Amino acid sequence: MNILITGGNGGLGIALAERFLQNAGHQVWLGVRANRNRAEVLAASHGDRVRLIDLDVTQENDWQRAVELMVQSEQSPDVLINNAGFHKDGLLAMMPTEDWHSVIRANLDSVYLGCRAVLKPMMGSRFGRIINIASLSALLAPRGQTNYAAAKAGVVALTQSLSKEMARAGITVNALCPGYIDTEALADMPEAERKGILATIPMRRLGKPEEVAAAAAFLASREASYITGATLKIDGGIL
Repeated sequence: MNILITGGNGGLGIALAERFLQNAGHQVWLGVRANRNRAEVLAASHGDRVRLIDLDVTQENDWQRAVELMVQSEQSPDVLINNAGFHKDGLLAMMPTEDWHSVIRANLDSVYLGCRAVLKPMMGSRFGRIINIASLSALLAPRGQTNYAAAKAGVVALTQSLSKEMARAGITVNALCPGYIDTEALADMPEAERKGILATIPMRRLGKPEEVAAAAAFLASREASYITGATLKIDGGIL
């Protein structure tokens, strides 16, 4: 299968790619932007099985080029993992307008654009797997994340609606809601704050990117063909 993963240079993006590369029959395409060091190292170690695509997920033209490149290579997308995104936290009363819009664009508009870009080739092959990386914030919205929580809740709703539209076409659409995952997003967290977070997690540890990747790999498999519209939380028991 051909797997397109956005946010391909981040900790979770790399973990997703590594998981799918465990299957010799998979070809991985990583959507990256200017920062691509980790993705380049991964590509160098796997030869032609990993290809990098310049992809700004907020730009419709970039999505069109990415899918066209795959189709021209006779490797149209079988699996799309919408993983790219970021957050700019702050109280709504003091949130700059651009912080609201940039987070919505990166986390919700990007999923809309990505899903729309791959649907035509997936419908043509009567097979497809779309996995949208949402967040626990979509289900348990914290203070200071009105923009991010709203965007990720939108991803969950988009997933549920699109799954019904695509069910008869052989395309499943599911969402993952990771909690606190040990990636670069938490690397600079003060120790006191980290301890406070760990105290809220029943398992008393952060999640591993590989654990999220394992769930994505299952949802992408043919064995998961009767699962669609699902929202799976990966949070160590917080919710």
